[in-house]
Amino acid sequence: MNRDAKSEPNLHDLQQKIRQLESIAALSGGIAHDYNNLLTVIMGNLSLALEQIQADSAITPLLDQALSASRVAKSLTKRLITFSKGGHPSKTPTDIGQVVENTVAFSLSGSNVRCEFDSSAPPWPVDADPQQIGQAIHNLIVNAVEAMPAGGTIRIGFTNTIIDSPNSILTPGRYVDIAIEDHGIGIPSEAINKIFTPYFSTKTAGGKRDTGLGLSISQSIIESHGGDITFCSRMGVGSTFHVMLPALDADVQCVSPEEKPAPRIQAQQPVTGHGRILVMDDEAMIRELAGNLLAHLGYDVDFVNEGKSAIEKYKTALETSTPYDAVILDLTIKGGMGGRETIEALKRLDPNVKAILSSGYSDNQVVTDFKTHGFCEVVAKPYEVIDFSQRLHRVIFGEDEDCVYRS
Repeated sequence: MNRDAKSEPNLHDLQQKIRQLESIAALSGGIAHDYNNLLTVIMGNLSLALEQIQADSAITPLLDQALSASRVAKSLTKRLITFSKGGHPSKTPTDIGQVVENTVAFSLSGSNVRCEFDSSAPPWPVDADPQQIGQAIHNLIVNAVEAMPAGGTIRIGFTNTIIDSPNSILTPGRYVDIAIEDHGIGIPSEAINKIFTPYFSTKTAGGKRDTGLGLSISQSIIESHGGDITFCSRMGVGSTFHVMLPALDADVQCVSPEEKPAPRIQAQQPVTGHGRILVMDDEAMIRELAGNLLAHLGYDVDFVNEGKSAIEKYKTALETSTPYDAVILDLTIKGGMGGRETIEALKRLDPNVKAILSSGYSDNQVVTDFKTHGFCEVVAKPYEVIDFSQRLHRVIFGEDEDCVYRS
């Protein structure tokens, strides 16, 4: 494989680049977390406002447009979090061929580009987070499509390989090499050493420069899986990206995603209810939003700003025979006890506590494995009234068989 395009910098340059990327990643994660809190308030209030005005009001389309723009901002925030340290992969034995095929079909929908697969040898299963790897492949496919504005063909091949060289940057072992080849304009020589740099882009769309996060996010995801990404490119000929992912034994059985039963509530309608809810969040504006949402849905609500106060309030409610029907706990509390530690203490007080985790870090391990950590459900920030109400309703009224409920 031609790796000329990935030059070997000296040790000082490499260390400097690593520090720079770590600083950018930390900054991106911090900004994204704070931005998610702001988006939660914006989107929550917009969706709540839409619930309280007539559908034919002149204000409705204005609120709809604002909400749609906020959803685009939400998508960008998620990409920033994936790039930062918050994007922890939840790995499982994965049929990488199926993940790539599904991603390509979605990514090429409506474009003038088609894809050809080299299916000469089925790829070995890999230990991966299908959602994250799908995002990484999607970014590479989008990059290939943008390199071929007149249309064309992308070729994707899979090669099973074993690395045993001590000089390789990869740990010796079994790997699947995914080659994504386009016949586009190629990468300019001045951009060769910058394409994985966050916020660097040579592309423009509609007169506006691209965010320049796609390839850096792909690199971050692939490296977090113990893999590597390289490329070779020639101007006027095209580019080929190689994604190396650690492979499992060929006979490992890949687990198919479980099909979740269809909800027993109307998909596009908020669900009202009743009961006492305890909300823990360190941001006052989110506590206020949660209070407005819950009151609108028919619930009574109390608030705390950190875990120790949540434990005391929950204990008092049990002792006075006025227990909470559910608690909503923020995962990360600045300078205080967060959701993970709080649910452990609440479980000791009440093994039947119905807890919902609230977080902007959708790929955090506690979020992806929320039931293992004692939560019944998770609501990802930023949230809207419909999804928020439906998840809360499922928890309180026993529509989740994996959660323990009071009689």
